[in-house]
Amino acid sequence: MAEPFNSGVPGGIGLRTELSLRNLKFASVNGLLYERTDGQIPSIIFGRDENGRHGNFHPSAYQRICENRAWAKRLEKVHTSSRRSRVRANWIWRELDCANSSDALLMNIFCHPEVMTSTRVQAMLGIDAGTVPEFGFKPRTPMLGGRRDATEVDMKAGNLLVEAKLTESDFQSARPDLIYRYRDLETVFDLSELPVRNNRQSCYQLIRGTLAAHATECAFCVLCDARRPDLIEAWFQVIRAVRLFDLRSRLKLLTWQELAAILPQDLQWFITNKYGIGAD
Repeated sequence: MAEPFNSGVPGGIGLRTELSLRNLKFASVNGLLYERTDGQIPSIIFGRDENGRHGNFHPSAYQRICENRAWAKRLEKVHTSSRRSRVRANWIWRELDCANSSDALLMNIFCHPEVMTSTRVQAMLGIDAGTVPEFGFKPRTPMLGGRRDATEVDMKAGNLLVEAKLTESDFQSARPDLIYRYRDLETVFDLSELPVRNNRQSCYQLIRGTLAAHATECAFCVLCDARRPDLIEAWFQVIRAVRLFDLRSRLKLLTWQELAAILPQDLQWFITNKYGIGAD
């Protein structure tokens, strides 16, 4: 049985604090509609103001999201703190309104009109020109008994599956019996090498994503912040447990910082000021 990766001090806490401060300043300087959640580390929640601006989204990306029915549906999921914390009774917070949302950052980038047409982005991701991203993709990974997994991968772009992370504490854990439901688990992984903590299977999302890549013959990329070495280490530990060389060669790591370096200038400015990704 593999030892759990050494995460040290939870990396998400420091980054959440930084992002809360950055976004408070970002909202104040730009006159954006926002509220703060309760808690020791309050999050900044943005809303759409009377001029149609939404502070959690780059204007060009937000316009395209609103014009695409499938993309716009992602905006509807209610934030878990909406009932108990919001100041305005008529404002229902959504998950992608939160400044810490990795899904919002993902859509800010890949819904921007100049990103998917960039040959540099296409080369970095290994995708074809004309690829249209699909958010909340269900790969329907095979399980025992002829069943299929109903969970989602954050994004599918061509033959690339993407799991995006920002301030999340980890890649989730699960009871071992939930992992053993997957048909190809022992074909894909050396189970003794997978990380376990407190009798629970660590890195549940990474295991699911790797199995999805195997089932769909896609590549699988973890997209996370370079300031989160704990998440990076966790992903490499899961990769080391993969038995199949061809599959292992399709498993990738990309940081937001690496991607930001080749994005359009207006989008670079946005994510630098809002997320601290890039050079101030």
